[in-house]
Amino acid sequence: IAAGVGVELQLPGAGSGQRGVSSGPRLRSIAFGEDFAARGRSLLGKAGIMASDCEPALNQAEGRNPTLERYLGALREAKNDSEQFAALLLVTKAVKAGDIDAKTRRRIFDAVGFTFPNRLLTSKEAPDGCPDHVLRALGVALLACFCSDPELAAHPQVLNKIPILSTFLTARGDPDDAARRSMIDDTYQCLTAVAGTPRGPRHLIAGGTVSALCQAYLGHGYGFDQALALLVGLLAAAETQCWKEAEPDLLAVLRGLSEDFQKAEDASKFELCQLLPLFLPPTTVPSECLRDLQAGLARILGSKLSSWQRNPALKLAARLAHACGSDWIPAGNSGSKFLALLVNLACVEVRLALEETGTEVKEDVVTACYALMELGIQECTRCEQSLLKEPQKVQLVSVMKEAIGSVIHYLQQVGQEKQKEPFVFASVRILGAWLAEETSSLRKEVCQLLPFLVRYAKTLYEEAEEANDLSQQVATLAISPTTPGPTWPGDALRLLLPGWCHLTVEDGPREILIKEGAPSLLCKYFLQQWELTSPGHDTSVLPDSVEIGLQTCCHIFLNLVVTAPGLIKRDACFTSLMNTLMASLPALVQQQGRLLLAANVATLGLLMARLLSTSPALQGTPASRGFFAAAILFLSQSHVARATPGSDQAVLALSPDYEGIWADLQELWFLGMQAFTGCVPLLPWLAPAALRSRWPQELLQLLGSVSPNSVKPEMVAAYQGVLVELARANRLCREAMRLQAGEETASHYRMAALEQCLAEP
Repeated sequence: IAAGVGVELQLPGAGSGQRGVSSGPRLRSIAFGEDFAARGRSLLGKAGIMASDCEPALNQAEGRNPTLERYLGALREAKNDSEQFAALLLVTKAVKAGDIDAKTRRRIFDAVGFTFPNRLLTSKEAPDGCPDHVLRALGVALLACFCSDPELAAHPQVLNKIPILSTFLTARGDPDDAARRSMIDDTYQCLTAVAGTPRGPRHLIAGGTVSALCQAYLGHGYGFDQALALLVGLLAAAETQCWKEAEPDLLAVLRGLSEDFQKAEDASKFELCQLLPLFLPPTTVPSECLRDLQAGLARILGSKLSSWQRNPALKLAARLAHACGSDWIPAGNSGSKFLALLVNLACVEVRLALEETGTEVKEDVVTACYALMELGIQECTRCEQSLLKEPQKVQLVSVMKEAIGSVIHYLQQVGQEKQKEPFVFASVRILGAWLAEETSSLRKEVCQLLPFLVRYAKTLYEEAEEANDLSQQVATLAISPTTPGPTWPGDALRLLLPGWCHLTVEDGPREILIKEGAPSLLCKYFLQQWELTSPGHDTSVLPDSVEIGLQTCCHIFLNLVVTAPGLIKRDACFTSLMNTLMASLPALVQQQGRLLLAANVATLGLLMARLLSTSPALQGTPASRGFFAAAILFLSQSHVARATPGSDQAVLALSPDYEGIWADLQELWFLGMQAFTGCVPLLPWLAPAALRSRWPQELLQLLGSVSPNSVKPEMVAAYQGVLVELARANRLCREAMRLQAGEETASHYRMAALEQCLAEP
């Protein structure tokens, strides 16, 4: 080692083959002072090492390099940093990075330890004639060497250097300085090695690496491509945590990538298609990004492309559709044409993939096309502010029908061994989305597939944890490593509920569903889902899909009550369902914001009570009395008297809680009133219970306080039905109604049946 001579340091153990990382930690053109050189010569003399010894001579018998052993001994005997550095230089001469094995690398680490590189990284003073960053660069080079060992990459002494290493990525300096460039390469090698350990991404995110990588990429300095590659890896491994820690910086990267994508005219736009899905945030995507992404996709998909060019674009479009619905597509003629193009391309891709025999299905692409078809279904069924014109809707429904036919054909070929595959789950999902809106077309094919769908839903229901895992796999398969935007349902049955609700109205499909055991499965599913909403569970964290699923189950049961009453009477599962409804409604009607679910439960329970009126559970038990009291509360609180300016008489109006959802509620309310009316003569204890609740008295009082002209005929009929049955069933009810001016009120509203009933003794 001579003073003032440039030394090239090649440390052993540098990893190779990592994207954008140098072949090994290296430091070029470093000048050392005379003091350092003297200490190095002194150490060499003490160790009995001559310059001629620097060529390694492998002892084949012992399997070790004797020269390296002497140098490691010198390294261990070093008394200070200068002597340790001198010995380290000799070690680098004794080995070559590509020839060293893991055991030898670990022995070198044991001789060096972390103390020396730690001081190098934190040193603020460099030797005379040495640039300020050189010692830090050497420290990073040593760490990069150590990090090529996975165990050392996860060592606490490496992990606690993450904040320091992250600052090196954005440090200012001469961009042409070879030593600085080498330090940046080594820094990326360290961070990449840490990211490859099981808990590495979490440590990197906590250490501020994500923000540093974003700034390094946006600065477009040396190594910015390595910053992007590492960002991609971290987002793929821990997207939620990345966005939580560095959302502003990641959004800045997204803006840059989106702008590049919109402007790109070369093959880079196809590479960006693959990168961009990872950078879409779990929250709102900035509007300027959406504009750039849509414009870029429109240019790509509007051109004649090969599959390798088109498929990434379809997957990016699917990711945007999943995250933003149709909000990313502009309104007007250009937007409607673009959406029609997307759906048409998706349908063609689905048919080509599923109808061609002997070719391997590109499941990720087809699943992305399913997402675009779902977007098409939503827009075709939207009545207000749809992006599509009516002729476009007709055309898209036609092509989607053909694609759905291909999906049905594919599912008919699925054997037992494939039922747990994510792509089958995705195929059932798109079929469920179609059946939720359209069951009249492909009726024969759908009926033939129903036995499979029931068995499939039952299999996944019985293995609920695997079903939830399948949902995550579908999201990964089609769109991205995680699932921003609406959550994909975690079970197949929930996907099929809306379609089955339509099918239970029709004789043929309903008979197949009953034969295959669907009602029993639905009862078990309802009871299991209901447990999630019971006391002891935090309903505020439940996804909306749970409550929507419960409501849809109620609609299916309502259809079965009306169309297959014999099934309700003979199948024991409906007795269990009735017990659950009776036990649950009293608490449910008291819960804020759950009125629609309460309406479904109350109406279903009332209709089932008519069919199961002989059941011991309905003979005035505490549960049955609590249920009917809650049902009366739901039915009685729907309307109030409201004063009107300039009029002496109030009008009948919806109560505030009911007003906002009456469009969804009114059919259930009228059906509930009718069902309650039918229960009164079947349950002798019900009329006295209603009288004790003061519902008939308060109802007559309400009608007497409002203008008869404000009460619609269907309301008059519903009220009269309840009052007449209560009056017929119980003498005390009749007397109470007379005391409440019931005869006069009946006359005002032309309720002839009630007037006649109250006239009787």
